[in-house]
Amino acid sequence: KRQALYACSTCTPPGAEPAGICLACSYECHGTHRLFELYTKRNFRCDCGNSKFKNLQCKLLPEKGKVNSGNKYNDNFYGLYCTCKRPYPDPEDEIPDEMIQCIVCEDWFHGRHLGAVPPESGDFHEMVCQACMNHCHFLWAYASQLAVSKKASDIPPLTKANSLEDEGIVLKVEESEEQKKEIKKESGVEHQDTKEEKQLEQFNEPSTSSGYYSKFLPKFLVEIAETTSEFSFCKLKELQRKPFVKKDTATFWPSNWRSKLCTCEDCLKMYSELEVQFLTDECDTVLAYENKGTSDQETERRDPLMDTLNSMNRVQQVELICEYNDLKTELTDYLRRFADEGTVVKREDIQHFFEEFQSRKRRRTNRMQYYCS
Repeated sequence: KRQALYACSTCTPPGAEPAGICLACSYECHGTHRLFELYTKRNFRCDCGNSKFKNLQCKLLPEKGKVNSGNKYNDNFYGLYCTCKRPYPDPEDEIPDEMIQCIVCEDWFHGRHLGAVPPESGDFHEMVCQACMNHCHFLWAYASQLAVSKKASDIPPLTKANSLEDEGIVLKVEESEEQKKEIKKESGVEHQDTKEEKQLEQFNEPSTSSGYYSKFLPKFLVEIAETTSEFSFCKLKELQRKPFVKKDTATFWPSNWRSKLCTCEDCLKMYSELEVQFLTDECDTVLAYENKGTSDQETERRDPLMDTLNSMNRVQQVELICEYNDLKTELTDYLRRFADEGTVVKREDIQHFFEEFQSRKRRRTNRMQYYCS
Protein backbone atom coordinates (compact mmCIF):
# COMPACT_ATOMS: atom_id res chain seq x y z
CA LYS A 1 0.00 0.00 0.00
CA ARG A 2 2.87 2.37 0.76
CA GLN A 3 6.45 2.53 -0.42
CA ALA A 4 9.39 4.90 -0.12
CA LEU A 5 9.74 7.09 -3.21
CA TYR A 6 12.30 9.37 -4.83
CA ALA A 7 12.20 11.88 -7.67
CA CYS A 8 15.08 12.21 -10.13
CA SER A 9 15.72 15.80 -11.20
CA THR A 10 18.36 14.53 -13.67
CA CYS A 11 15.78 12.55 -15.67
CA THR A 12 12.71 14.71 -14.97
CA PRO A 13 13.84 18.33 -14.49
CA PRO A 14 11.35 21.18 -13.88
CA GLY A 15 9.12 21.49 -16.93
CA ALA A 16 9.13 17.76 -17.64
CA GLU A 17 6.37 15.38 -16.55
CA PRO A 18 6.55 14.54 -12.84
CA ALA A 19 7.67 10.99 -12.03
CA GLY A 20 8.52 8.91 -8.98
CA ILE A 21 10.92 5.99 -8.60
CA CYS A 22 11.16 3.26 -5.98
CA LEU A 23 14.07 2.64 -3.62
CA ALA A 24 15.50 -0.22 -5.68
CA CYS A 25 15.54 1.86 -8.89
CA SER A 26 17.13 4.77 -7.05
CA TYR A 27 20.17 2.51 -6.53
CA GLU A 28 20.18 0.43 -9.70
CA CYS A 29 18.98 2.84 -12.39
CA HIS A 30 19.64 6.31 -10.93
CA GLY A 31 22.68 5.72 -8.72
CA THR A 32 24.70 8.65 -10.12
CA HIS A 33 21.73 11.03 -10.61
CA ARG A 34 20.49 13.91 -8.51
CA LEU A 35 17.66 12.55 -6.35
CA PHE A 36 15.48 13.94 -3.60
CA GLU A 37 13.42 11.91 -1.16
CA LEU A 38 9.61 12.01 -1.22
CA TYR A 39 9.24 9.86 1.93
CA THR A 40 6.22 7.55 1.39
CA LYS A 41 3.23 7.66 -0.94
CA ARG A 42 0.18 5.40 -0.97
CA ASN A 43 -0.86 3.28 -3.97
CA PHE A 44 2.06 4.50 -6.11
CA ARG A 45 3.78 2.41 -8.79
CA CYS A 46 7.37 3.10 -9.82
CA ASP A 47 7.63 5.16 -13.04
CA CYS A 48 11.24 4.26 -13.82
CA GLY A 49 11.63 3.42 -17.50
CA ASN A 50 8.08 4.28 -18.60
CA SER A 51 7.05 7.01 -21.06
CA LYS A 52 7.98 9.75 -18.60
CA PHE A 53 11.65 8.79 -19.05
CA LYS A 54 12.60 9.46 -22.66
CA ASN A 55 16.05 7.83 -22.80
CA LEU A 56 16.08 5.45 -19.85
CA GLN A 57 15.10 1.80 -19.56
CA CYS A 58 14.53 0.26 -16.14
CA LYS A 59 17.23 -2.31 -15.42
CA LEU A 60 15.12 -4.20 -12.89
CA LEU A 61 11.87 -4.43 -14.87
CA PRO A 62 12.49 -3.44 -18.51
CA GLU A 63 8.94 -4.16 -19.73
CA LYS A 64 6.72 -1.59 -18.06
CA GLY A 65 3.47 0.08 -19.03
CA LYS A 66 3.69 3.48 -20.69
CA VAL A 67 2.04 5.25 -17.76
CA ASN A 68 0.74 4.48 -14.27
CA SER A 69 -2.74 6.00 -14.39
CA GLY A 70 -3.37 5.41 -10.69
CA ASN A 71 -0.42 7.54 -9.54
CA LYS A 72 -1.03 11.02 -8.15
CA TYR A 73 1.53 13.82 -8.44
CA ASN A 74 2.08 17.24 -6.89
CA ASP A 75 4.83 19.85 -6.57
CA ASN A 76 6.79 17.52 -4.25
CA PHE A 77 8.01 15.69 -7.36
CA TYR A 78 9.86 18.90 -8.36
CA GLY A 79 11.28 19.39 -4.87
CA LEU A 80 8.74 22.05 -3.85
CA TYR A 81 6.59 21.81 -0.72
CA CYS A 82 3.89 23.56 1.30
CA THR A 83 1.63 26.43 0.19
CA CYS A 84 4.75 28.57 -0.17
CA LYS A 85 6.11 26.23 -2.89
CA ARG A 86 9.66 26.29 -1.51
CA PRO A 87 12.32 23.55 -1.42
CA TYR A 88 13.28 21.76 1.76
CA PRO A 89 15.72 22.48 3.23
CA ASP A 90 15.34 26.05 2.02
CA PRO A 91 18.66 27.96 1.96
CA GLU A 92 16.78 31.28 1.99
CA ASP A 93 14.56 30.43 4.97
CA GLU A 94 16.22 31.36 8.25
CA ILE A 95 13.22 30.45 10.41
CA PRO A 96 13.56 26.98 12.00
CA ASP A 97 10.29 25.15 11.39
CA GLU A 98 9.05 21.56 11.38
CA MET A 99 7.59 20.07 8.19
CA ILE A 100 4.38 18.04 8.67
CA GLN A 101 2.80 15.77 6.06
CA CYS A 102 -0.94 15.92 5.31
CA ILE A 103 -2.34 12.39 5.28
CA VAL A 104 -4.88 13.19 2.56
CA CYS A 105 -2.93 15.03 -0.17
CA GLU A 106 0.45 13.81 1.21
CA ASP A 107 2.07 17.23 0.65
CA TRP A 108 4.45 18.60 3.30
CA PHE A 109 3.75 21.87 5.12
CA HIS A 110 5.64 24.27 7.37
CA GLY A 111 4.06 24.35 10.80
CA ARG A 112 3.59 28.13 10.50
CA HIS A 113 1.62 27.79 7.26
CA LEU A 114 -1.21 25.62 8.58
CA GLY A 115 -3.50 28.36 9.89
CA ALA A 116 -3.15 27.02 13.44
CA VAL A 117 -0.31 26.44 15.87
CA PRO A 118 0.46 22.68 15.84
CA PRO A 119 0.33 20.86 19.18
CA GLU A 120 3.50 19.26 20.49
CA SER A 121 4.68 16.59 18.03
CA GLY A 122 4.06 13.80 20.55
CA ASP A 123 0.45 14.85 21.12
CA PHE A 124 -0.84 14.05 17.61
CA HIS A 125 -0.14 11.42 14.97
CA GLU A 126 -1.69 12.75 11.77
CA MET A 127 -2.55 16.10 10.19
CA VAL A 128 -5.10 17.18 7.58
CA CYS A 129 -4.20 20.46 5.85
CA GLN A 130 -6.53 23.42 5.28
CA ALA A 131 -7.30 22.58 1.65
CA CYS A 132 -8.07 18.94 2.45
CA MET A 133 -10.32 19.95 5.36
CA ASN A 134 -12.32 22.04 2.88
CA HIS A 135 -12.42 19.09 0.49
CA CYS A 136 -13.34 16.60 3.27
CA HIS A 137 -15.84 18.94 4.91
CA PHE A 138 -17.42 16.07 6.88
CA LEU A 139 -14.31 15.89 9.05
CA TRP A 140 -15.30 19.08 10.87
CA ALA A 141 -18.11 17.20 12.60
CA TYR A 142 -15.53 14.72 13.93
CA ALA A 143 -12.95 17.40 14.74
CA SER A 144 -14.99 18.79 17.61
CA GLN A 145 -14.89 15.35 19.27
CA LEU A 146 -11.57 13.85 18.15
CA ALA A 147 -9.10 16.45 16.90
CA VAL A 148 -6.13 17.36 19.11
CA SER A 149 -5.78 20.96 20.24
CA LYS A 150 -3.50 22.64 22.70
CA LYS A 151 -3.07 20.89 26.04
CA ALA A 152 -5.14 22.02 28.96
CA SER A 153 -1.81 22.61 30.72
CA ASP A 154 -1.19 25.44 28.23
CA ILE A 155 -4.15 27.34 29.73
CA PRO A 156 -3.07 29.42 32.76
CA PRO A 157 -4.42 27.89 36.01
CA LEU A 158 -6.52 29.85 38.51
CA THR A 159 -4.31 31.22 41.27
CA LYS A 160 -7.03 32.34 43.72
CA ALA A 161 -9.96 30.39 45.08
CA ASN A 162 -12.26 33.38 44.65
CA SER A 163 -10.94 34.48 41.25
CA LEU A 164 -14.14 33.38 39.46
CA GLU A 165 -16.29 35.37 41.84
CA ASP A 166 -14.04 38.39 41.35
CA GLU A 167 -14.68 38.18 37.59
CA GLY A 168 -18.42 37.96 38.13
CA ILE A 169 -18.66 34.36 36.87
CA VAL A 170 -21.21 32.15 38.63
CA LEU A 171 -20.84 28.36 38.47
CA LYS A 172 -23.95 26.15 38.67
CA VAL A 173 -23.31 23.31 41.10
CA GLU A 174 -25.16 20.08 40.28
CA GLU A 175 -26.66 18.20 43.19
CA SER A 176 -25.62 14.60 43.70
CA GLU A 177 -28.14 11.76 43.45
CA GLU A 178 -28.00 11.21 47.24
CA GLN A 179 -28.73 14.86 47.86
CA LYS A 180 -31.71 14.69 45.48
CA LYS A 181 -33.08 11.64 47.30
CA GLU A 182 -32.80 13.40 50.66
CA ILE A 183 -34.70 16.36 49.28
CA LYS A 184 -37.39 14.11 47.80
CA LYS A 185 -37.72 12.20 51.08
CA GLU A 186 -38.23 15.42 53.01
CA SER A 187 -40.88 16.59 50.54
CA GLY A 188 -42.68 13.21 50.60
CA VAL A 189 -42.41 12.52 46.86
CA GLU A 190 -39.82 9.72 46.93
CA HIS A 191 -42.43 6.95 46.84
CA GLN A 192 -44.23 8.50 43.88
CA ASP A 193 -40.99 8.96 41.87
CA THR A 194 -39.91 5.38 42.59
CA LYS A 195 -43.22 4.11 41.22
CA GLU A 196 -42.82 6.24 38.09
CA GLU A 197 -39.25 4.97 37.57
CA LYS A 198 -40.47 1.34 37.69
CA GLN A 199 -43.18 2.10 35.16
CA LEU A 200 -40.59 3.76 32.91
CA GLU A 201 -38.34 0.68 33.13
CA GLN A 202 -41.25 -1.55 32.12
CA PHE A 203 -42.01 0.75 29.23
CA ASN A 204 -38.42 0.70 27.99
CA GLU A 205 -37.96 -3.06 28.43
CA PRO A 206 -39.43 -4.13 25.05
CA SER A 207 -36.64 -2.23 23.19
CA THR A 208 -34.02 -4.72 24.42
CA SER A 209 -33.33 -8.17 23.00
CA SER A 210 -33.92 -9.72 26.43
CA GLY A 211 -37.32 -8.10 26.89
CA TYR A 212 -40.50 -8.06 24.86
CA TYR A 213 -39.05 -9.14 21.50
CA SER A 214 -37.21 -12.13 22.93
CA LYS A 215 -40.53 -13.50 24.21
CA PHE A 216 -42.41 -13.28 20.93
CA LEU A 217 -39.77 -13.47 18.16
CA PRO A 218 -37.26 -16.21 17.38
CA LYS A 219 -33.76 -15.41 18.51
CA PHE A 220 -32.30 -15.23 15.01
CA LEU A 221 -34.84 -12.55 13.99
CA VAL A 222 -33.76 -10.44 16.96
CA GLU A 223 -30.11 -10.79 15.94
CA ILE A 224 -30.91 -9.79 12.36
CA ALA A 225 -32.81 -6.74 13.59
CA GLU A 226 -29.92 -5.69 15.84
CA THR A 227 -27.38 -6.17 13.04
CA THR A 228 -29.45 -4.15 10.58
CA SER A 229 -29.86 -1.39 13.13
CA GLU A 230 -26.12 -1.30 13.78
CA PHE A 231 -25.23 -0.95 10.09
CA SER A 232 -27.94 1.62 9.38
CA PHE A 233 -26.86 3.87 12.26
CA CYS A 234 -24.74 6.80 11.01
CA LYS A 235 -22.21 8.27 13.44
CA LEU A 236 -21.67 11.26 11.16
CA LYS A 237 -25.36 12.30 11.13
CA GLU A 238 -25.43 11.94 14.90
CA LEU A 239 -22.43 14.28 15.23
CA GLN A 240 -23.83 16.74 12.70
CA ARG A 241 -26.91 17.22 14.88
CA LYS A 242 -24.63 18.78 17.50
CA PRO A 243 -23.13 22.26 17.03
CA PHE A 244 -19.61 22.32 15.59
CA VAL A 245 -17.37 25.00 14.14
CA LYS A 246 -15.73 25.07 10.71
CA LYS A 247 -12.45 26.95 10.50
CA ASP A 248 -9.97 27.77 7.77
CA THR A 249 -7.21 25.79 9.49
CA ALA A 250 -5.51 22.45 9.46
CA THR A 251 -6.53 19.84 12.04
CA PHE A 252 -4.46 17.44 14.12
CA TRP A 253 -5.59 13.93 15.03
CA PRO A 254 -4.67 11.24 17.58
CA SER A 255 -3.46 7.75 16.70
CA ASN A 256 -6.81 5.92 16.78
CA TRP A 257 -9.07 8.54 15.18
CA ARG A 258 -9.63 6.62 11.94
CA SER A 259 -11.38 3.78 13.77
CA LYS A 260 -13.98 6.31 14.99
CA LEU A 261 -15.13 7.25 11.47
CA CYS A 262 -18.54 6.00 10.42
CA THR A 263 -18.62 3.05 8.01
CA CYS A 264 -22.32 2.99 7.18
CA GLU A 265 -23.33 2.55 3.55
CA ASP A 266 -23.93 6.27 2.96
CA CYS A 267 -20.59 7.29 4.45
CA LEU A 268 -18.66 4.68 2.49
CA LYS A 269 -20.28 6.01 -0.68
CA MET A 270 -19.27 9.55 0.29
CA TYR A 271 -15.64 8.48 0.92
CA SER A 272 -15.57 6.88 -2.52
CA GLU A 273 -16.94 10.00 -4.22
CA LEU A 274 -14.33 12.16 -2.45
CA GLU A 275 -11.60 9.56 -3.22
CA VAL A 276 -10.63 9.23 0.45
CA GLN A 277 -11.60 5.59 1.07
CA PHE A 278 -8.19 5.10 2.71
CA LEU A 279 -9.26 7.16 5.73
CA THR A 280 -11.02 4.16 7.28
CA ASP A 281 -7.97 1.92 6.74
CA GLU A 282 -5.70 2.03 9.79
CA CYS A 283 -3.05 0.09 7.86
CA ASP A 284 -2.74 3.13 5.57
CA THR A 285 -1.09 5.25 8.26
CA VAL A 286 2.61 6.05 8.14
CA LEU A 287 2.89 4.62 11.66
CA ALA A 288 1.55 1.26 10.43
CA TYR A 289 4.06 1.37 7.55
CA GLU A 290 6.95 2.01 9.95
CA ASN A 291 5.76 -0.68 12.38
CA LYS A 292 5.58 -3.20 9.53
CA GLY A 293 9.19 -2.41 8.62
CA THR A 294 10.25 -2.92 12.24
CA SER A 295 8.34 -6.23 12.39
CA ASP A 296 9.95 -7.45 9.16
CA GLN A 297 13.40 -6.61 10.52
CA GLU A 298 12.73 -8.58 13.71
CA THR A 299 11.61 -11.57 11.62
CA GLU A 300 14.79 -11.35 9.56
CA ARG A 301 16.88 -11.37 12.75
CA ARG A 302 15.71 -14.89 13.57
CA ASP A 303 18.43 -17.38 12.73
CA PRO A 304 17.00 -20.01 10.34
CA LEU A 305 20.11 -22.16 10.91
CA MET A 306 19.28 -22.63 14.60
CA ASP A 307 15.67 -23.55 13.75
CA THR A 308 16.92 -26.22 11.35
CA LEU A 309 19.59 -27.54 13.75
CA ASN A 310 17.03 -28.14 16.47
CA SER A 311 15.24 -30.64 14.20
CA MET A 312 18.38 -32.73 13.45
CA ASN A 313 20.44 -35.42 15.18
CA ARG A 314 24.06 -34.91 16.24
CA VAL A 315 25.74 -36.12 13.01
CA GLN A 316 23.44 -34.07 10.80
CA GLN A 317 24.08 -30.99 12.94
CA VAL A 318 27.88 -31.26 12.52
CA GLU A 319 27.58 -31.74 8.74
CA LEU A 320 25.22 -28.80 8.36
CA ILE A 321 27.43 -26.49 10.45
CA CYS A 322 30.46 -27.32 8.29
CA GLU A 323 28.50 -26.68 5.08
CA TYR A 324 27.11 -23.45 6.47
CA ASN A 325 30.54 -22.14 7.51
CA ASP A 326 31.96 -22.93 4.04
CA LEU A 327 29.07 -21.12 2.35
CA LYS A 328 29.30 -18.11 4.66
CA THR A 329 33.07 -17.72 4.14
CA GLU A 330 32.95 -18.03 0.34
CA LEU A 331 29.90 -15.75 -0.02
CA THR A 332 31.48 -13.07 2.19
CA ASP A 333 34.66 -13.11 0.10
CA TYR A 334 32.61 -12.98 -3.11
CA LEU A 335 30.48 -9.99 -2.02
CA ARG A 336 33.48 -8.12 -0.67
CA ARG A 337 34.78 -7.72 -4.24
CA PHE A 338 31.60 -5.84 -5.19
CA ALA A 339 31.89 -3.62 -2.12
CA ASP A 340 35.51 -2.78 -2.88
CA GLU A 341 34.65 -1.92 -6.51
CA GLY A 342 31.49 0.00 -5.54
CA THR A 343 29.27 -1.97 -7.91
CA VAL A 344 25.71 -3.26 -7.41
CA VAL A 345 25.14 -6.99 -6.88
CA LYS A 346 22.70 -8.29 -9.49
CA ARG A 347 20.57 -11.42 -9.63
CA GLU A 348 22.88 -12.98 -12.22
CA ASP A 349 25.87 -12.50 -9.88
CA ILE A 350 24.15 -14.42 -7.09
CA GLN A 351 23.09 -17.21 -9.47
CA HIS A 352 26.66 -17.47 -10.78
CA PHE A 353 28.03 -17.72 -7.24
CA PHE A 354 25.76 -20.62 -6.25
CA GLU A 355 26.43 -22.47 -9.48
CA GLU A 356 30.16 -22.24 -8.80
CA PHE A 357 29.67 -23.20 -5.15
CA GLN A 358 27.70 -26.33 -6.06
CA SER A 359 30.35 -27.27 -8.65
CA ARG A 360 33.16 -26.97 -6.08
CA LYS A 361 31.12 -28.97 -3.57
CA ARG A 362 30.66 -31.84 -6.08
CA ARG A 363 34.38 -31.92 -6.86
CA ARG A 364 35.22 -32.15 -3.17
CA THR A 365 32.71 -34.96 -2.65
CA ASN A 366 34.05 -36.98 -5.61
CA ARG A 367 37.64 -36.81 -4.25
CA MET A 368 36.63 -38.19 -0.84
CA GLN A 369 37.57 -41.85 -0.05
CA TYR A 370 35.52 -44.06 2.23
CA TYR A 371 37.03 -46.93 4.28
CA CYS A 372 35.32 -49.81 6.00
CA SER A 373 36.52 -50.90 9.44
